[in-house]
Amino acid sequence: MQYADTVYIGFLIFPGMLQLDFTGAYGVLAAANGRADVQLIWKDTNPVLSSDNLPFTPTSTFAACPHLDALIVPGGGGVAPLLNDDEVLGFLRKQAGTAGFICSVCTGSLVLGAAGLLKGYRATTHWLSHDMLALLGATPVHERVVMDRDRVTAAGVTSGIDMALALAGE
Repeated sequence: MQYADTVYIGFLIFPGMLQLDFTGAYGVLAAANGRADVQLIWKDTNPVLSSDNLPFTPTSTFAACPHLDALIVPGGGGVAPLLNDDEVLGFLRKQAGTAGFICSVCTGSLVLGAAGLLKGYRATTHWLSHDMLALLGATPVHERVVMDRDRVTAAGVTSGIDMALALAGE
């Protein structure tokens, strides 16, 4: 990310996401010295329920999403439907063309992989899903946080905080 007045960060939120995958990284990045404009992005602006039924209200839709310096995809049980969701995968591909960093926490990396955004990249995810990374074109790495060029993946929940700290350092 370039130093500028404002850094634009987007979190893809979706039904069934693990709220800790989202809120840990969000807490770090939203506190970026008042420089971060953090968007919660989904198909529409209706509230989205996390896996533990905590509601989050999107602040932007896919269509209205501004240029992002970083886009983060959390994980959780709600990831499975996204793996074949053309609208979600298309949005991620479009953002990957211009965003400074494309990131994930836990099984959010599987969504990046399904969009073709981890082909040729080293990546990590939750240990139970680690073998799926190779099937999606990534080179699986057993580390908490993996930064490979403009892709940053975190193994799960607390490593999402570590990923956000590494990203903030960039």
